[in-house]
Amino acid sequence: MKWAQKIRDHNGPQPFFTFEFFPPRTDQGFENLAPRVARLAALNPLGVSVTWGAGGSTKQRTLDLVGIAQEDYGLDTLMHLTCTNMKRGLVDEALAAAKQHGIQSILALRGDPPRGQEEWMPTDSRFTHGIDLVTYIRESQWADDFCVGVAAYPDGHSDYTVDEETEIVLLKEKVDAGAEFIVTQLFYDVNRFLSWVGKVRAAGISVPIIPSIMPIQTYSSFLRMTKLCGTRVPESVTVALKTIQHDDALVKDYGVKLAIETIRRVTTEGAIPGVHLCTLNLEKSVQRVLEGLQWTGAPPSLKNKLIADAEQVSTNGTGLVVTPGTASTDATLGLVRVPSNKTGAAGHGELNNATSWDEFPNGRFGDAKSPAYGDLGPWGSLPAGVQQDAHLGHPRTKADLTNIFLAYLEGRIPTTPFSPLALSEESKLILPHLAALTRRGWWTVGSQPAVDCTPADDPVVGWGPRNGYVFQKAFVEFFCEEADVRWLERHVRARAQGWIDWIAADVHGRFESNLVADARNAVTWGVFPGQEIVQTTIIERESFESWKTEAFSIWSEWASHYKPDSEERKLLEGVRDRRWLVSIVHHDYKKPNALWTFLLSDTAQEQP
Repeated sequence: MKWAQKIRDHNGPQPFFTFEFFPPRTDQGFENLAPRVARLAALNPLGVSVTWGAGGSTKQRTLDLVGIAQEDYGLDTLMHLTCTNMKRGLVDEALAAAKQHGIQSILALRGDPPRGQEEWMPTDSRFTHGIDLVTYIRESQWADDFCVGVAAYPDGHSDYTVDEETEIVLLKEKVDAGAEFIVTQLFYDVNRFLSWVGKVRAAGISVPIIPSIMPIQTYSSFLRMTKLCGTRVPESVTVALKTIQHDDALVKDYGVKLAIETIRRVTTEGAIPGVHLCTLNLEKSVQRVLEGLQWTGAPPSLKNKLIADAEQVSTNGTGLVVTPGTASTDATLGLVRVPSNKTGAAGHGELNNATSWDEFPNGRFGDAKSPAYGDLGPWGSLPAGVQQDAHLGHPRTKADLTNIFLAYLEGRIPTTPFSPLALSEESKLILPHLAALTRRGWWTVGSQPAVDCTPADDPVVGWGPRNGYVFQKAFVEFFCEEADVRWLERHVRARAQGWIDWIAADVHGRFESNLVADARNAVTWGVFPGQEIVQTTIIERESFESWKTEAFSIWSEWASHYKPDSEERKLLEGVRDRRWLVSIVHHDYKKPNALWTFLLSDTAQEQP
C-alpha cells in the first residue's frame, strides 16, 4: 500500500512509526541486515524506508534491500530516489525496478554530489531539484504507480544559504507539485522544530509532516552527524553529553531518553501523526525507544502464507508468499515479539542477543559483518568528505602534503580530508610515533594505541558500559610509496616473528598481505559484566577493501577543488594513482611500543 494512503488511514491508539535503513557496504553486512529487518518488522511499523547512495552509488543494493523488505517481509517500503547522476532513462529504470518489487512510495530528493565532484551538478537538466522528480512522477506514466514524499530541513539545508522563509516557499512548491507527505531531516532542538511546523502550516502546507528521529548511538557519531547536517544542538544536550561522553552505555541511555522525550513532545504539541526512526541499521536503541513509549504491544496481523519458489511466484507486495530462504526466519518471528512494557522503563524487551552484538562503535573502525558498518548519513550520503577549507592551502609537492598531515597532528589545523574532527585524545597518546611516520612520508590516516585491561570508564580509551575493561592492539594506517610496501614486506618476513599482520592495496586493484584467507583480526574488545566478550573493531580484507575504495576517492575529491591542469590537482591525482594504502597491526597488546619500535627502529631506517 502507498505510504500516503496508510498515513491517512492510520487511526491506532498511538502515533505510527516507521524505520529507515541504508544498504550495507559489505556482503556480510547485507546478509546480516535481513534478519534484523525481520525482527524489527515484528514491532509492526507502518512501513520502512531505504536510502539511495550519493550519486546512485548503492543503486543495486538499494533495490535488493527494498525487495527483501517489501516482498519477503511484507513491509510497505519507501524507496529514496535522488537526481544525482540521473538521466530520464535511469530514473525510469529505477522506477520500473521499484514497481517490479511492489514498491508504491518514493521519497524524491535532489541528493548529494558524488565523491570527486566539488559541487552538485545535474546530469540531466530536467532533474535539478527534488521538485523535478516529483513533477516527473506525477505527470508521467508512473503517476498511478507511486505516491511521492519529499524532504524538509527544520534547521536549514547544509548546502543552501537561503533563509527559512524561502525554504518554506520551496517546500510548498514541492507539495503543490504533488508531494503527499514530508519527511524531515533529523533535529534535536524541539522548540525550534515546533516553531518551524507552525510556520509550515501557516504557509498553507497541510500534508502530513513526519519528523526523523535519530537516537544518539555514540558521542563521536553524534558530533560527526550533526556537523555534517548542520544540526542545531541545544546547550542542554551538549552539556548532558559532555558529562557522559566516555561511557558509551550512558550515551546510548541518554539517546534513548532524549528520543522518547522528543517524540512525546512533537506528537502532542505539534499534532504530528507519526515519526520516522533512523536506525543506522542498529535495532536495540529504536526498540528501547518504542518500549519506553509503550508502542510495542501490538503484533503484526498474521496471514496464511504459501511457501513457494521466489523465482516462480510474485507476491506483488502482498506479503502472502514466504520464500524458502525466509521461511525459517518468519517461523521464528513469534519468538521475538516484544511485549508492552507496563512500567515504561526502556531496555527490557525480549529480543535475543542478535540485536546487540554490534551495538558499540561502528562505521570506519567497526566490524564488516555488521549491517551498520560504514554507517551512512541522512538520505544516504557518506559522513566523510572534503570541504574546501582554506587551511588546506595549495599543496604542490609531497613535502607540502607531509606538512599538512603534520600540521593536523600538531593541532595547527583542525581537520584533513581524511579526518573531519580534531585529533582525538586517544591518538595523542601515540602522537610522537605518528609524527615520526608522517615525517618519513608515510601519511597516517588511522591509528590506535595498544591498551591492556584499562577500565571501561577511562576518559581517553574507555568505551562501553561501566564496570568493564577494554583492550586494544596497536595499529596504524597510512599512505606510502610502492617501494615502502616492498620494504615492509621484507621487514615483516625477516623480523616480525608472527606478531605483525599487514594489508596493502592501491587504487588499481593490486593487493598485498600476509593474512591467510578469511583471517579476521579483532583489534578492540571489551569484557563487561553479564555479557559475552564484545569485539568492536575487526580488521580483515573485506572491511579494508571497502575503506580502501573510499580512501582513494577522497584524493579525487580533494583534487577536484583545484583547477584542471593546476599543480595542486596534478599532485593529488598523482598521489591517488601511485601511492598505496597500508594497514598494519601488532598483536602484542601488552607491549605498548612494540608496533612503533618495529616501524621506527634503527633497523627500520634501512627502508628506502
